[in-house]
Amino acid sequence: MVTTVVPADPIGVLSDAWRECVGTGRFNLALRSDYRDSLALAQSEIGFRYIRGHGLLSDDIGIHRPYDAAGHSGTRYSFTYADQVIDMYLELGIKPFLELGFMPPGLASGDQTVFWWKGNVTPPADYAEWNRLIQALLRHLISRYGLDEVRTWPIEVWNEPNLTHFWKDADQEEYFRLYESSVRAIKEVDAALQVGGPAISPGAEDWWLPFAEFVTRRDLPTDFLSFHAYTSGPSQHVPFGVYQTLRHPSDLLDQFGRPARILAGTGLEGLPYHVTEFNTSYRPDNPVHDTAYNAAALAPVLARGGDLVRSFAYWTFCDVFEEENIPTAIFHGGFGMIAHRQIKKPTYHLYAFMARMGSQILAQGDDHLVTRHADGRVTVLAWQPVGGTDDAEEPAEHRLSLSIPVAGDAVYVRRSDVDEHRGNAFTAWRQMGRPASPSRRQLDALREAAEPARSHQALPVADGRARVDITVERHGVALLELDVVTDETPAWVDDRRILGRGL
Repeated sequence: MVTTVVPADPIGVLSDAWRECVGTGRFNLALRSDYRDSLALAQSEIGFRYIRGHGLLSDDIGIHRPYDAAGHSGTRYSFTYADQVIDMYLELGIKPFLELGFMPPGLASGDQTVFWWKGNVTPPADYAEWNRLIQALLRHLISRYGLDEVRTWPIEVWNEPNLTHFWKDADQEEYFRLYESSVRAIKEVDAALQVGGPAISPGAEDWWLPFAEFVTRRDLPTDFLSFHAYTSGPSQHVPFGVYQTLRHPSDLLDQFGRPARILAGTGLEGLPYHVTEFNTSYRPDNPVHDTAYNAAALAPVLARGGDLVRSFAYWTFCDVFEEENIPTAIFHGGFGMIAHRQIKKPTYHLYAFMARMGSQILAQGDDHLVTRHADGRVTVLAWQPVGGTDDAEEPAEHRLSLSIPVAGDAVYVRRSDVDEHRGNAFTAWRQMGRPASPSRRQLDALREAAEPARSHQALPVADGRARVDITVERHGVALLELDVVTDETPAWVDDRRILGRGL
């Protein structure tokens, strides 16, 4: 095994684009205690900055309220639920990344809906009324939270309009009309509010140049560009779930960089890119999301994605999510990095590990990322490289060796491991017989199984370096934190004599 010599001087700065934003189930779900408890957990150990999801304008939030009764008619805007959600977000240290959607039924031009909860995906019947709705929303938010604060909240126009599921007929011309109407309404409220789009799904590269041409020709303000990235193929349906083929994880990084290549030389060149959804699978019922494989597959993406985009939002932070109806089991392939009842999945630990990395990059490769903190501590993220469906099955373990520059005569190494068996509640759940609704005792056992395996050791330092040999098990991700040892042991201490032997 070849030992990689880690340079003493940094080779770069680790971007934190990986935690700039995270996805969520529809806006209304934030009113539930399980959701709030899961978000509080994620914020305590990871600390996302923004959160983005569907349904802000849907009827279960109830902002748009047309009325015609007792001789009175008009539209009332109600922010009762929206305020509760945003207040909670801000209390937990996370800001909303506002997605304008879906269409309130009282404003919709048709009855086409998406998802079990029936988000309306038709254009507005009256664009002037749509503009009034958007402006009423923004003026309320500014009044409640302050202009300086709301100026920091990105506003994204719609979701995946290139798909007929999300925008009637995937009508590009009609989406451009919605975009123009929305942008002009937003900037009329305040020119410094951030607005962007087109929030397109993977495989919609033919939208980029027409979008660039349209906004340039119409002289429309565009503060950022947004899109989505997934690596899974067509769904193979089974009751209450799907299986899918998966492309190599590097395909995600290729997707992250593709729009910038397409838009080079256009009027949109140089704008910030936000990947407002990404994951391995685009389905909310694919069991890959519950696995250690998912964490190992995304480790190199988190390590390098910030070189390509301003943010990339894992879809989603928790399994309180109902696009395909209410889940039938506690593990059901949900997008979340946290299952119901605050059970952490392996992908959650990948993010928690990243939150403990330093800002200075000392080395990175196909199976590792080495960073240093400002106080000199060194942190290593190591993982087993994984491929997609077409690659051979990964071996039982993966080994690497690093020569790490450190001070002192010894280092204390604190290690955390997640793999197929450790830090893996999904494996424990399968061993239990896959109980759909675990008992309290089973829930306690699942939470215990979900915690990473911890180990500790001291390593000698020779010539300013410590050799760290790492073995990660199948689909494993490991975090190693190296602290310089300052020996304060008194001269009279002899641990060999603790049991009274040798006196």
